[in-house]
Amino acid sequence: MDIALLGGTGDIGEGLALRWAYDTNHTVIVGSREAERAETKAEEYETELDSRGEDVTIEGLANEDATARADVVVTAVPAYHLTDTVESIADELGDATLVAPAVGMKRDEDGFHYNRPGVGSVTQLAAKAAPEETPVVGAFHNLAAGRLANLDADLDWDTVVVGDDTDAKDTVCELAEGIVGLRALDGGPLSNAAEVEAVTPLLINVARHNDGMHDLGVRFQ
Repeated sequence: MDIALLGGTGDIGEGLALRWAYDTNHTVIVGSREAERAETKAEEYETELDSRGEDVTIEGLANEDATARADVVVTAVPAYHLTDTVESIADELGDATLVAPAVGMKRDEDGFHYNRPGVGSVTQLAAKAAPEETPVVGAFHNLAAGRLANLDADLDWDTVVVGDDTDAKDTVCELAEGIVGLRALDGGPLSNAAEVEAVTPLLINVARHNDGMHDLGVRFQ
């Protein structure tokens, strides 16, 4: 499949781009609001993969052009940019599946807290901004970006996948499990996204208060 990572120049975008390019045969396209920035990052990712003996081509494009080329579009952007990003590429989505990994958080002196939007979850914000015919799936919410991007690090994580379109959810589960060490679990419909997203600030708070736990993920047993 062709996967467009909008915001693929950021932390979670980098990790997903490198892992899919390293572990699978899917085509990875890095998207950004600025095509030049996307091109620069794509070249950096290619260089990293080349150093590991992987001759992989990663293209960098403006978000709209990356979307037009993709079967699956991942909005790897912060929650506060999500609606604008989805609206900006809506005309290019076609029959692509839209994947939202963003989590809304706020921070005070006690730590990080889930910032639940009025529509229910950040994933539901993406669904509200997307065209009605576009299937929206929530996934990759609780991954530690630094460890994900470190190809020397082994993963042993689960990602909970939520969505109302069964075929789209199955597609995203397949993509997730293409990453070595990542297991996809069905979390039910899109309305369950808030419960998944709320785990992320918990992981950050635990990591902050416990030595040696800065790359926390989730594993259900």
